[in-house]
Amino acid sequence: MQAAVVTEFGAPEVLVASEVSDPVAGDSEVVVDVVASDVLWVETRIRQDDGGDYWDMTPPYVPGNGVAGRVRTVGEGVDPAWAGREVVAHTGQYGGYAERAVVPADGLSPVPDGLGLLEAAALLHDGPTALALFEGLGIGAGDRVLVVGASGGLGIVSVQLARARAARDVAVARDERKLALIRGQGADVVVDSEAPGWIEQARAALGGAGADVILDNVGGDVGEAAFALIAAGGRFSAHGTPSGRFAAIDPATAERRGVALSGIREVQLSAADLKRQTEAAMAEAAAGRIRPVIGQTFPLARAADAHAAIEGREVFGKTLLLT
Repeated sequence: MQAAVVTEFGAPEVLVASEVSDPVAGDSEVVVDVVASDVLWVETRIRQDDGGDYWDMTPPYVPGNGVAGRVRTVGEGVDPAWAGREVVAHTGQYGGYAERAVVPADGLSPVPDGLGLLEAAALLHDGPTALALFEGLGIGAGDRVLVVGASGGLGIVSVQLARARAARDVAVARDERKLALIRGQGADVVVDSEAPGWIEQARAALGGAGADVILDNVGGDVGEAAFALIAAGGRFSAHGTPSGRFAAIDPATAERRGVALSGIREVQLSAADLKRQTEAAMAEAAAGRIRPVIGQTFPLARAADAHAAIEGREVFGKTLLLT
C-alpha cells in the first residue's frame, strides 16, 4: 500500500510517498481503509525534530494521528459487526498518512448518519479539543469570548460554539482572505491582529469590560498581547503554539487580577474522555450545531505540499489528505 513516510528530519521534502507493507490487525485491533487523514500543525514540527522532549519519533516513520474510513478487517476479540462500518479513530501518534491504518478497536467511533467521512475527519481533533475547552472553562450563556487565531480548524469550531453558547463572540485572525471567511462563521466581530490598534478594536467589540474567556490558539506575541483584554476574574487558556511558542503569561499578574490560567495540559484528554468528546463532536456536527470547514485537501502522494502549505500559513480551516 502507499503511505507518506518521513525519511529523515527536515523540510517538507523529506515526506515521501512510498510503498510499505499492509498493516495486519492484532488482538483487539482493526484495519481501516482510510478515506481521509487529518493533518496537524504539530506534525510539521515533529517532522522538523522540534519537540523531541514531547514526541518520541525516529525516522523513518509514517505520520498521522487521525483517520476516517471504513473498517476493512477485525482482529481477535473484536466484534465482527465493526467490519464495513464508517468510523473515525486516533492512531496513537503515527500511521495515519496511509491507505490503510491499524487502530485499537476500543478507540473507534462510528460516523453518524448525515455526516460525511471528510467532515468527520476534519472534526477528529478540533471537535473534541474545542468541546473540552468549553467544558473545562465553563463557557456558557452570558460569557464574552475572544477567540485568538480563529482561522484554523480549532478556531473555527470555537467560534461556532461560542456563537451558540455565549453572549458575545469576537474572533481575532490575520490575512484579509481569512478574515472574510471567518465572518461567515457567525462571530459578532472579526478583528485583524495585524492592524494598528487591534487591542483597542477588540476591547470595544467586547463592550469595554474585556473578555470573560480568551481562547488563545496562537501563542507568542499575539497571545501575550491578548492577555490585556481579559476581564478581572476571567479565564485565559494559553494552549496554542502556531507562533512557535505558548503565550508566556505572568502567574502573579494573573493572580492579582483573579484570572484563572490554563493551557495545553488541560486538553490532554484521557482515552475515555477523548472518545467521549469525539463522539459528542460527531453528534454536534450531525445535528448541524457545528460545521467543520475543510479549507484544502491534498492527495496522499502530496503530503509534503500539505505540510508546506501549513508552514507557510496559507491554509484556512482544516487540511486533509485523501487516499
